[in-house]
Amino acid sequence: MMDNEKVEEIFLTMEDKFDKTVSVMSGEFAAIRAGRANPHILDKVQVDYYGTMSPINQVGNISVSDARCLVISPWDKSLLKGIEKAILASNIGITPTNDGTVIRLVFPELTEERRKDLVKQVRKMGEDSKVAVRNIRREAMETLKKMKNAKELSEDESKNCEQDVEDSTAKAIAAIEKVVAAKEKELLTV
Repeated sequence: MMDNEKVEEIFLTMEDKFDKTVSVMSGEFAAIRAGRANPHILDKVQVDYYGTMSPINQVGNISVSDARCLVISPWDKSLLKGIEKAILASNIGITPTNDGTVIRLVFPELTEERRKDLVKQVRKMGEDSKVAVRNIRREAMETLKKMKNAKELSEDESKNCEQDVEDSTAKAIAAIEKVVAAKEKELLTV
C-alpha cells in the first residue's frame, strides 16, 4: 500500500533542507568575529575588480599573520584602495591599514559586554534556525497527512513515518544546539 519512493523522496528532501539550515547557520557564525583573526569574516565583502564585484579572496591572498591580524595581499596593487573602501563599507567593525603593498586588519580584543552581545546574536540565529527546521518538519507532516487521506499510506505507516520525521527533527535541532554551544564557548573564552 505504501508508496516507498514518494515517502523516501519526502525524507530525502527534508534531511537535505535540515542539513542546509545547519550549514547556513554555521556559515553565518563563521563571519562573527571572536577577537581572533578569522579570514571568513571577509567572505561577504565584495570589491570592484575592473567593473565586476568579486569576493576579496578572489582578488588576493588572505593570510593570518598572528592571532589577531589578517593580511590581505592583492594580486594587483591598484586594488588596495578598492579593497580598503569595501572593508570600510562592509561594517565588520575593523579599520583596515594600507601600507601600499598589503592591507592589515588588526582585531581588537572583545570587551565582556561585546562578547555577551555576540552570544545573544548567536542564540537568536540558533533560534531562527530551529524555527526553520520546525517549518520543514511541518511541511513533511502535511505531505504525509495528505498521503494518508488519499489512502496512499495506512494508519500504521503514517504513524511510523511521522515518528521518523520527529526523530530527524530532533537530530537537526540537536545539531543546531551543538553548533550554537560551540560558538558561545568560542566567544566567551578569553
